[in-house]
Amino acid sequence: MIPHFSERGIILAPHGRDAAIAGSILTDAGLRSTIAASLRDMVGELERGAGFALLTEEGLRTANLNPLALWLDAQPEWSDFPFVLLTQKGGGLERNPAAKRFLDMLGNVTFLERPFHPTTLVSLVQSALRGRRRQYEARARLEELHRGADRYRSLFESIDAGFCIIDMVFDANGSPIDYRFVEANPAFERQTGLQGAVGQSMRTMVPGHEQHWFDVYGAVAQNGERVRFEQHAEALGNIWYDVYAFRVGDPNARRVAILFNDISDRRQMELALRESEERLRRLNETLEERVVERTQALELAQEALRQSQKLEAMGQLTGGVAHDFNNLLTPIVGSLDLLLRRGIGTDRERKLIEGAVQSADRARTLVQRLLAFARRQPLQATAINISDLIENLFDLVASTCGPRIKVAIDVADALPPAKADANQIEMALLNLAVNARDAMPDGGALTIGAALDQVKADNPARLRPGAYVRLSVIDTGSGMDADTIAKAVEPFFTTKGVGQGTGLGLSMVHGLAAQLGGGLFIDSLVGRGTRIDLWLPATDACPEQAPAPMEIDCAQRDCGVALVVDDEDLVRASTAHMLSELGYTVVEAHSGEEALRMLCISNEIDLLVTDHLMPGITGTDLATQLRESRPGMRVLVVSGYAEGKGISPDLPRLTKPFKQSDLANCLAQL
Repeated sequence: MIPHFSERGIILAPHGRDAAIAGSILTDAGLRSTIAASLRDMVGELERGAGFALLTEEGLRTANLNPLALWLDAQPEWSDFPFVLLTQKGGGLERNPAAKRFLDMLGNVTFLERPFHPTTLVSLVQSALRGRRRQYEARARLEELHRGADRYRSLFESIDAGFCIIDMVFDANGSPIDYRFVEANPAFERQTGLQGAVGQSMRTMVPGHEQHWFDVYGAVAQNGERVRFEQHAEALGNIWYDVYAFRVGDPNARRVAILFNDISDRRQMELALRESEERLRRLNETLEERVVERTQALELAQEALRQSQKLEAMGQLTGGVAHDFNNLLTPIVGSLDLLLRRGIGTDRERKLIEGAVQSADRARTLVQRLLAFARRQPLQATAINISDLIENLFDLVASTCGPRIKVAIDVADALPPAKADANQIEMALLNLAVNARDAMPDGGALTIGAALDQVKADNPARLRPGAYVRLSVIDTGSGMDADTIAKAVEPFFTTKGVGQGTGLGLSMVHGLAAQLGGGLFIDSLVGRGTRIDLWLPATDACPEQAPAPMEIDCAQRDCGVALVVDDEDLVRASTAHMLSELGYTVVEAHSGEEALRMLCISNEIDLLVTDHLMPGITGTDLATQLRESRPGMRVLVVSGYAEGKGISPDLPRLTKPFKQSDLANCLAQL
């Protein structure tokens, strides 16, 4: 029986002071651990709940491993318990062949050679815990699948991990030659770039897909053994995947379920780490130089971590401030819109009102960009108009670069849409613009361009042949030499001073381009400036068009009784005034609890307009309860967050700030 998830670690190190030292390191890092005196005691602790186990090679070598093996065999399909094994000789199979015995038995094991740095141990343990959390998330979601088809579909479409079910195809000799997709979730498309896969075969969609994938899945379909592995998929865009595959259904159906994640960034970091460790080994004879280099590397890593934490904190702070600012903007935008519609004041006064409306609209756009920067969400590639995106971003780039840098736009005519995520592309262009600005401390010129490229084979960005929209960011700054260009997209690599950069900007842009099926190329000369080209796949799809503003008829009419719920007095009053002019009789409530009391007393309310985030009962909770008691009542949820986090997808939603026409449009669609 696997208990509920626990982040506690179990340490088995019966010899020496390894157990005490490891426990102290984990405690300093904020991680709980329990020391087991024997292997049997460790199995007992595992049965009570743990997130990982830290073992020593000598603690396993002479012990009776049957209790542990039985516990591992009893794991359900979703469970792959993580182990960190401290070895005396060699970190893995290459230099310690005896480790294969433990690898075969433990399965999900990471080898760590002693002596080790505490930071390395903590990093491995945290990685193991993250993997264990994902296993429990997968378990919870798999359990949900058995509670109903509707909930299964919602879960299937919401998980971040790619998931698909395939039917294997074998030739007359029993060799696997292809597989056909039976199901695939949205994350499958995001992580592979394959669209409309269900019903199609892999060989049809990707003729050059490597044979080893068919061999592994064919073996799972035939013998029923679960496998977990990391593998490279060059034909899908040079991507590394962490894959967990198991047979499902009737064994004769030869059907396999696959759960996978893109780990390309992690593999790059691991490769960089291995290269770093190899360099350190070669410096064994010069201990003093080794200590100096390692100390410097640790300081850089700590500084990079602090910068990353600052970015995380800034993103969270930005999201909260932007949400509050949306609440402040809502009555401003609504009131100015009503004044403008009524034609109040002289011509001069109306021009002042129009200017205030334009400023409020610009503030609203800026807040939406702040929210886009702060929120975390999966990549959502759609057809976007690159020309409009660059023009809308021009003012923000110009203000970011400052008056000493001349910003220009060079966009080709009749540019086709690109398949990308608009918010992510905006963040990428801002990152590149900031890098260009920092390369021109004495001023210069920055040009943002876009053009259509028909890319052929053997291109410098290693793109697949086809049509691409090429974004270019060109500066007249200090430029880069060849060594710097080669390292520019590595995570945490930066040429800026301490505290002035994280080294994540270009690596994030490079990763974004790869995820979208595009590429990034840097052309630079020292003293001559830098040109960065970002290729995005062109598409024939049409970008989504914003709905046209609705003409509002403010003639007095009886539209019924509307209940407005918001804990912000000014927002509530502004919304109520708009509804009154649309012909509603309005009653107000300052909380979800007060709204429920009013709904229990009165049966005359026809419409509920409620804020989402409020103390106590949220707008979503209120709407859910109301749908159960009064299924015919119209409901509109208003939110200050652009991504609608926590709001049920089947509830109509309006984003703050909004004008009367926006409100009327939403009400007309209820």
